[in-house]
Amino acid sequence: MNTTTKAFFDSMKGKTVAFIGIGTSNLPLIKQFADKGAKVLACDRKDFASLGDNGVKAKEYGAELILGDDYLQNIQADIVFRSPGTPFYKEELCRLRENGTVLTSEMEVFFDLCPCNTIAVTGSDGKTTTTTIISEMLKAAGKTVHLGGNIGKPLLPEIENIQPDDWAVVELSSFQLISMRKSPDIAVVTNLAPNHLDIHKDMQEYIDAKKNIVLHQNAFSKAVLNLDNEIADSFSESVRGQLAKFTVRETLFNGAYLDGTKIIYSDFGKTTEVMDYRDIKIPGMHNVENYLAAISAVWGIVDVDTIVSVAKTFGGVAHRAEFVREFKGVKYYNDSIASSPTRTALGTLSLYQEKIIIIAGGYDKHIPYEPLGPVINDKVKVLILLGATAPKIEAAVKGAENYSADAITIINVTNMEDAVAAAAENAKEGDIVSLSPASASFGLYRNFEERGNHFKAIVNGLE
Repeated sequence: MNTTTKAFFDSMKGKTVAFIGIGTSNLPLIKQFADKGAKVLACDRKDFASLGDNGVKAKEYGAELILGDDYLQNIQADIVFRSPGTPFYKEELCRLRENGTVLTSEMEVFFDLCPCNTIAVTGSDGKTTTTTIISEMLKAAGKTVHLGGNIGKPLLPEIENIQPDDWAVVELSSFQLISMRKSPDIAVVTNLAPNHLDIHKDMQEYIDAKKNIVLHQNAFSKAVLNLDNEIADSFSESVRGQLAKFTVRETLFNGAYLDGTKIIYSDFGKTTEVMDYRDIKIPGMHNVENYLAAISAVWGIVDVDTIVSVAKTFGGVAHRAEFVREFKGVKYYNDSIASSPTRTALGTLSLYQEKIIIIAGGYDKHIPYEPLGPVINDKVKVLILLGATAPKIEAAVKGAENYSADAITIINVTNMEDAVAAAAENAKEGDIVSLSPASASFGLYRNFEERGNHFKAIVNGLE
């Protein structure tokens, strides 16, 4: 354990530390701080019965539980760890800060204490796949890698075992970045489009939160930005260290780009042919962009042969255009990660030459669906809708200039079982069916993983 980390945890002895949210990502933190001698408060809106095993484990770890609708009202603590899903400017949290309580987050503390090099990825779409690709490349190059953050695993519980020569590869959401004042050694921004406007007060707050990934870098750092995305590219003016970009549209002086079907890396004008993008195992042009971002991030750290080996063998991340099964000549895919219109348009709807059947809809994050309408009309023959965004998606499709009632069938259902049944009923041999919601899962499911797993279970049960 490095001296900074030891000093931090020594300072926790006897302090009252509160954690907002008793989910699986906070449980290791609750245990860690209780083991270090802190008095731990675990706070959650749910009642004890609804928490299930998580509530039982939190109590076993020594936490005092504060539950119910008023769980944020009267927190008496020296330090409060905000969960990413709790808005930074929420009234109760602002009051805590005003009263002198230290309000922080797991990622903030991790970045303060981390003794090794850090690579962090953010963006509206593609950040999980890009983060995972980077970690796979580093591992294949023989590095010890700690993968976590918004990808689902807290890294602070591992901090005592991280060595200076290791690499921390982290996915960061806007909710994590909004309060961070330390940036990674290598920052990657995949793209930015309207998202999470149900939580952020406006688009500018969302953009400003994302920009924190580069704002606090120093002159020895590196930023990788998407030249083809106007908002991500606009961060260039805030970069202090080395700037690399990636693009599928033009050549670059520094960064990864496409030349025909070839991926080229230009290292300040010195070009290297890396590979043919058609050799990338996971499908879709959006994944080519993810590889361009990842290659730009690890250039000079991972050799070309290792980069190519990973591209040819890495099968992708679950719930991202994941093949489920072929049943009666119909192929079913799970793209539950597609929680925004751009993710569906640039993901699932870019993968297949023929028109497909998709299941879409879910929780409403108050983002526009109009741009998705023309893409659906071009790429979809049967659209099955459920959830709060179903009317918005249907309106976007019918309001598009290329809409033809004869060219697309729209079916509204109330649950996933009915959605899969409708897909199976309307599919013919040779068709492709994909879950690609273009919406968040909340309201129907706890998260996109639960949604995807439910879809897969139903599809695997078809007979």
